[in-house]
Amino acid sequence: MAASQAAIRDAGTRQNTWVIRFKVADKDMGIWDKKSGGEVDSEELKYNPGGMNPPISLGGSINVGNITISRIYDRVDDGDKIKTLINGAGKSTAEVSQRAMDLDGHEVGDAIVYLGILKRVTIPDTDSEANDAAMVECEITVGAPPGTSGPAS
Repeated sequence: MAASQAAIRDAGTRQNTWVIRFKVADKDMGIWDKKSGGEVDSEELKYNPGGMNPPISLGGSINVGNITISRIYDRVDDGDKIKTLINGAGKSTAEVSQRAMDLDGHEVGDAIVYLGILKRVTIPDTDSEANDAAMVECEITVGAPPGTSGPAS
């Protein structure tokens, strides 16, 4: 491709074409519906040299934001999982992986994998007059920038 020619980006995706998997203390918590956070940011250090020269960026420490995931509570199989989650808050290892899918639901590319500690578990809100989906939510403190894992075999 010629240097002046821009790459054609015609294989975009939607937010609902991702699969999110969650493990706590190596126990599979299944597929989750929503994920937010996990942004990779850095602290910036600029140095101003003498002679009115322009600032020099020295880079900085990397910070990864916490991840929040949620899904609908399944009254048949989530009872034991909720116990594991509640007992693990603040101490259990957590792994969240995010992998893109094609428009037919097949996983493509590498998964983005976040490792950390389960920070918070929120069991579903209840309201006798509501008919909203009962959602479970977990927050994970991420310890390092995400890595990748190859496609499922």
